[in-house]
This record gives sequence, structure tokens and C-alpha cells, in this order.
Amino acid sequence: MIERIKEKNVWDYLKETELPIVLYGMGNGTDMVIEQLEKIGVSAAEVFASDEFVRGHSFRGYKVIKYSDVCEKYDDFVIVVCFAVHDEAMLTKIKALSEKHTLFAPNVPIVNDGVFTREFIEEHDEDFERAYSLLADDFSRQSFVDVLNFKVSGKVEYLFKCEKQKEEIYSEYLQLGKNEVFMDLGAYDGDTVRDFLQATDCEYEKIIAVEADEKNYKKLTDKTAEVKNITTHNLAVWDKKETLFFEKKKGRNSKLSSSGKVEVQADSVDNILGGEKITVLKMDIEGSEEKALDGARHTVARYRPKLYVCAYHRNSDMYRLPLKINELCADYKIYFCHHPYIPAWESNFYCIAK
Repeated sequence: MIERIKEKNVWDYLKETELPIVLYGMGNGTDMVIEQLEKIGVSAAEVFASDEFVRGHSFRGYKVIKYSDVCEKYDDFVIVVCFAVHDEAMLTKIKALSEKHTLFAPNVPIVNDGVFTREFIEEHDEDFERAYSLLADDFSRQSFVDVLNFKVSGKVEYLFKCEKQKEEIYSEYLQLGKNEVFMDLGAYDGDTVRDFLQATDCEYEKIIAVEADEKNYKKLTDKTAEVKNITTHNLAVWDKKETLFFEKKKGRNSKLSSSGKVEVQADSVDNILGGEKITVLKMDIEGSEEKALDGARHTVARYRPKLYVCAYHRNSDMYRLPLKINELCADYKIYFCHHPYIPAWESNFYCIAK
């Protein structure tokens, strides 16, 4: 796999540049970028934000300024995007900035397993190659390589090149019928349930939605109150029944953590279902996907449901998840797609039984 990775590490680019480095954003992502820059002995020149957010803020000792202020101050500069982007207008803005300036969007870690590097790919080269060989079509294979090149380099053009709209997945790969039983792990506020309802024209057999975070679970039940034939569970998903600890964050990014202080009850897919059939299984559970697959092995082997598995929480997800799926049931066509998002979040495996 390493021979397909044409880029060097984004942190090497940033260490070598003679241009001022300006950070776009002010939040947790910016904290992580600053900390990584400090590790390589590099300082940012400025922090800027979108014009509507600049109101005399300061961040980590920097006065937060506007993009126009940066342009007035420097003839040329490197932009480092430090926040997640998924709405169309903002993606268009980032693309325009990348065409005017050298721009990077480092793939900072979600579950604290370190930055993604060429060296990581080289260390696990055989596993990455095996995962690549399991992919079912040329688009999936090229997207896999593009996303890896992005994760190494932070160059957003790799993501723009391979992105695929989520709606296309339902029509091209999942091809949902009228008798689907959909299990949604990491249901958040019912966002994927709403996608499922649209894709099936609200004609289906049953929905089983599972969400661990208490506040998100309340949103889920509120927003799906009128949905027919839905069962909800306030549980974490694991490989067995167990009490785990939760690290709460804002929004959808709460996750299991050994340092978390909130107890949560966890259980496996096999236990939750108790032998019940499902036809579609989605997992977006903040780095617990591999454990959840282990806990779904009987369900997967018996019913071979269509799988929708998020692959961006852990550095190892890109190879461990397809290898795990193939181990559980070799009778799957495995597709890989990246949907419009910066950084490489919303990069998922979609698996259909042959």
C-alpha cells in the first residue's frame, strides 16, 4: 500500500514551509493542531475565523482576526483548517480558499490514538493491502487510496476528488426494499433514521435504534415519536453485556473511554436482538465499531444484513474493519465511500451479501 501513497506527512510540510502559518478556527481542533505544531517546534502566525464569528475573541493568546485582515498583513500564507466542515456552502468556501492558498486540513485524532502518518501505513502495510484487495470496485479502491493520501497530507483535493453523495449509496449499494428491518447503532437524534425513511418512502418492517448518550437518546425519542414500528434502546454497543464508562462531549461525539466518569450499560447486537432478524445494520459508534462487529457475529453469519460501518474514528479502522467483516462472513461485497466532509469523517464501508 505504501507505494500508492504519494504524499509526505502534513506536519513535515508545515515544518518545512517558510510562509506564515495561519490557523482557521477556534476550538478543540485548533487546540490539537497547536499542540502538534508545538511538538515539531513550529508556531502559528495567526488565528482567524469566519467574519461572522470575529467579535474581539482571543484564542490561546492569539487575537482572532478576519481572513481579510490576514490578506492585508501577509502577501502569502499557509492556511490550516482546524474544524470539521460538512455543509455545502462551507465546503465551497474551503475549496475556493484551497485554490488561492496552500491549504491543509490535518486529520487530527478522534479517539486519541495519535496522528495519522506515512509511517503508520508502512508499519501496517500488509494489512492495508489486504483491506484494499477486499474492495469490490475500482471506485472504492481509488477512494480508499485518496482518503489515505488525505489522512497523511491534509490536502483537501483528495477528498473533493473522491466524494460521493450519501443519497447515491442508498440507490447504488443498499437498494432498500419495503420489508427492511433496520438497526441503527449510534442513532444520535435519528438523523440516519430520517435518511432511511426517505430512502424507503416510509415503507419498511421495523426500526431498532440504539443510542448510548442520555441527552442524545432524549433527542432521538423526541424526534422519532411519530415514527411507526420503532424500538429504541439507551445502550452502548459492545461485544458483550458489560458496564462501561462514557466520556461526554457536546453533540454527537460522546464516546466510551477508560477515563470517562459516566457509567453506561453496554450490550452486544446479538444479545439485543435475541435471534431476531435484521436486514440492515448501521454502526457509527465513535470507535467501538470493531467491538460491535464481534458482538454481532451470530446475526451477521445467520442473516447477512447489509452493513453500513463508519471507518474514521480510529487510525486502524481503514484496515481492521474490512478485515473483521471478511472474517465474520466472507460472503460480502465491500464498498468504500467518502461523503462530502472535511476532514475524512463520513468515510464508510458498505457491505452487501453476494
